Amino acid sequence: MRAALTALGDELRRLRAAGVKHIAVSDEAIAALRRTAASRKRVPAPQAAEPEPAAKPAAKPAAPALPSGPVVTLPAGDKAARWAALKSAVQADPVCRAHVRPGMQVVLGVGNLDAAVMFVGEAPGAEEEVQGEPFVGPAGQLLNRMISGMGLAREQVYIGNIMNWRPELPVSADGKQYGNRPPTAAEMAYCLPYLKAQISVVDPAILVALGSTAAQGLLGPGSFKTLGEVRGTWREFAGKPLMITYHPSYILRNPTNRSKRLIWEDLLKVMGRAGMTISEKQQGYFLEK
Repeated sequence: MRAALTALGDELRRLRAAGVKHIAVSDEAIAALRRTAASRKRVPAPQAAEPEPAAKPAAKPAAPALPSGPVVTLPAGDKAARWAALKSAVQADPVCRAHVRPGMQVVLGVGNLDAAVMFVGEAPGAEEEVQGEPFVGPAGQLLNRMISGMGLAREQVYIGNIMNWRPELPVSADGKQYGNRPPTAAEMAYCLPYLKAQISVVDPAILVALGSTAAQGLLGPGSFKTLGEVRGTWREFAGKPLMITYHPSYILRNPTNRSKRLIWEDLLKVMGRAGMTISEKQQGYFLEK
């Protein structure tokens, strides 16, 4: 029947194309067409298969939990020997190594092992993981100028980070990581024993926390809501007086005399507590004209 109807349809289209507007149809033919139409109505039309529910995207696998921080035991000896042993331990740490991309480096602090002042940041960035040294990028260059303003050189202080690797982000098509993210509380907790070991070796008179993330890492998660609550105040970490101030990148984002003065006032407090001479010129740095 389907073939007959198809043929009939083709013939009707041919006649219309030829200009025929009317054709004679017998009563028997009309009755047959009606019976066919009625039978087709009674047969349920095939139902389109319901689409399969869209598969939910696979959940991104959770990052493996970090183990507890290492127990750091340094050998007896002078500061240089103990620091060298610490550096070897950090560079060989399997967790640190697992989070460093190929060609990049684990980062430990640098500076004078007899420094009175130790600056503590949060984590290495792009330049730092390449050179294996903290604060060598734009923020580090600004920190150098801040240290110089105190009447010191970079080589006279000690500079470190809580984290020993650059916190990871997805890489681009060229295999490079662009941008940085703050380390998590778990990441900082893992690396904190290595920072405490550096403090033990250097034995500075004063610690300076640079930025909110570093301050949270030292004082504990949730210890304050905004850096403004604790900036410029004295706290304590590992038995050392701790001054909290802005990260140098704060000035890079807000290069005004006001923002510079805020950090400078904190550094004046550090200089005063360390017994350093403060000149009248230093007292007046970055005051509004």
